Amino acid sequence: MVFQDPDDQLFMPSVHEDVAFGPLNLGLPLEDVEERVVQALSTVGMLHLKDRPPYRLSGGEKRSVAIATVLSMSPSILVMDEPTSNLDPKARRQLIQLLKTFEHTIILATHDLDMVLDLCSRTIVLKKGRVEADGPTRDIMQNQELLDSCRLEKPLQLQSCPICSPGSTMQ
Repeated sequence: MVFQDPDDQLFMPSVHEDVAFGPLNLGLPLEDVEERVVQALSTVGMLHLKDRPPYRLSGGEKRSVAIATVLSMSPSILVMDEPTSNLDPKARRQLIQLLKTFEHTIILATHDLDMVLDLCSRTIVLKKGRVEADGPTRDIMQNQELLDSCRLEKPLQLQSCPICSPGSTMQ
């Protein structure tokens, strides 16, 4: 699982040690641990930061390293809590592009419905701890009544432009 706040996940003196933590605790041989660390950091484009302390990373770098800590464990399922929170637009786009390359099953807990539309074929909407809807992402994202009842907004990419749409009073 990748936590919402990478500072809750990164606690070792260096990025390398953080990424190696899980495999070492699995009792893997040091050679295998090193291979996993290099592979995971390379996958997220952060190998060049392996010797840096996590507290010296930007928010986007921390998020990528936190993902690498999980990837080094070779999971079949990747669970992420609000993965785009506190990321600037470029870091958000980079994260989405990275996640598109994964073959893992990805479970996201998020309010970033544009990201959901980009990444997910299936969406489950929760309301007060209960499943309110479960189905194809596009169908759910176009159900305005459902979105309104769950205090969600239609993804921007599905909204009409308020300035250039026919009938707009802003022209």
